[in-house]
Amino acid sequence: MPIEVKLDDILHDRRMTLTELADRVGLTLANLSILKTGKAKAIRFSTLEAICRELDCQPGDLLGYEESGETVEAAE
Repeated sequence: MPIEVKLDDILHDRRMTLTELADRVGLTLANLSILKTGKAKAIRFSTLEAICRELDCQPGDLLGYEESGETVEAAE
């Protein structure tokens, strides 16, 4: 998937555990873990806002785009 989640790096930089972040933003540890591992298919803006607030970061600090090398051909 070309969207990269950098939550683990930011947590490490902030010396915060995933459990602590889950408590602060009101999410279950399981749901936050799904996001951290890149397995989430979507994220609510309210969740993104809460994470950014607690980690003092911008959405672009949490998410990145990396081209996968696969090309999609346009239908003719």
